[in-house]
Amino acid sequence: MINARIVQIDNMHVSKEEIRKVGVDAASIPCLAAKALFIVMKIENISSYAANIIKQEMLGKGGDAAINRGTLDCSIKKSDVLLMGTYGQYSRLVYKLGVHRGVFTEIADEVQRVIEVLDIGKPKFFECGKYKLPIGEKTYVMGILNVTPDSFSDGGEYSNLDGAVRRAIDMVKNGADIIDVGGESTRPGYEPVDPLAEINRVAPVIEKIVKEINVPVSVDTSKALVAEKAIEAGASIVNDVWGLQKDKNMAEVISKTGSGVVMMHNSDKKEYKDLMGDIIRFLRESIEIAENAGVRRESIVIDPGIGFGKTLQHNLDVMRRLKELNSLNAPVLIGTSRKSLIGNVLELPVNERLEGTAATVTLGIANGADMVRVHDVKEIVRAARMTDAMVRI
Repeated sequence: MINARIVQIDNMHVSKEEIRKVGVDAASIPCLAAKALFIVMKIENISSYAANIIKQEMLGKGGDAAINRGTLDCSIKKSDVLLMGTYGQYSRLVYKLGVHRGVFTEIADEVQRVIEVLDIGKPKFFECGKYKLPIGEKTYVMGILNVTPDSFSDGGEYSNLDGAVRRAIDMVKNGADIIDVGGESTRPGYEPVDPLAEINRVAPVIEKIVKEINVPVSVDTSKALVAEKAIEAGASIVNDVWGLQKDKNMAEVISKTGSGVVMMHNSDKKEYKDLMGDIIRFLRESIEIAENAGVRRESIVIDPGIGFGKTLQHNLDVMRRLKELNSLNAPVLIGTSRKSLIGNVLELPVNERLEGTAATVTLGIANGADMVRVHDVKEIVRAARMTDAMVRI
């Protein structure tokens, strides 16, 4: 029986492997792999003139491009372009756009940046202080330790020093790869905490935890002073829910201390022109801030910010489209644990959202997440390991 089927190919590694399994000549694999990987790419906000040129160039190479109808008679000044083609067609497009020079050189550089990600992948390691975590081999589970009286799920449970340390030790025993210590709630309607009060909450806990466990400790803060004191106490990662864009001194603190950083997308408004486009633009700015301060790419993780400045539909869309973050060439962390995303869908209170959390974690890993931030460590470690076995090569 002849058996035809669809083969899912979403990066060059898989493309080359599928072609190799057919038994072709080894010398032909790179050329064929470039033809087997089909890519849909969006370029935002370019001139109508440039959009028309790009469409013609892509058509000439056997691909295609969708552009605003107003570009044909130049009745609009700007347009987005949705490109459709193989890796090989994009490579030829990059060369041809470079010949045009001017703005086309900038566009060519952007296209090249994106297609290279599909070839080289994410950095091989996440480097944070003395730790070097391999990326791609497993999903890292970050255990949440809130030493706050008002966090939405576990406020007040671990504000006692000894209780917090016991909780950290227990999470590591249950498989946590990172412990994330927070001294200020970021739930909707939270009351801001003075930096000194936040330091007094997190620094003693971190100082004691690092003597008891042998995994990286993260501090959940957007304040440079708090981050600096937490790192002095032993933290090796800063988890900033404002992606280095709230406190202008944060990037410098991370750079000079050699710590890792998780940069999250956030917004004061739940309004977006293009949800994923706006999130990626924000995170690109965060990456640029970090690198301009001297933070190495291997020390950067990005987070789309589930539950922050987003409606329920926004959150669901981000989870479905998580793979689009791969264009940023950085490990991805998601934090969905017990959040309203789950509560609103299942109509369940905070303490009954474990199964919903496990579902979001499983989908997140399948869609490219490298780290998950959770409350229920033991159960989610099991879910993550099972998902890893199915989706990681």
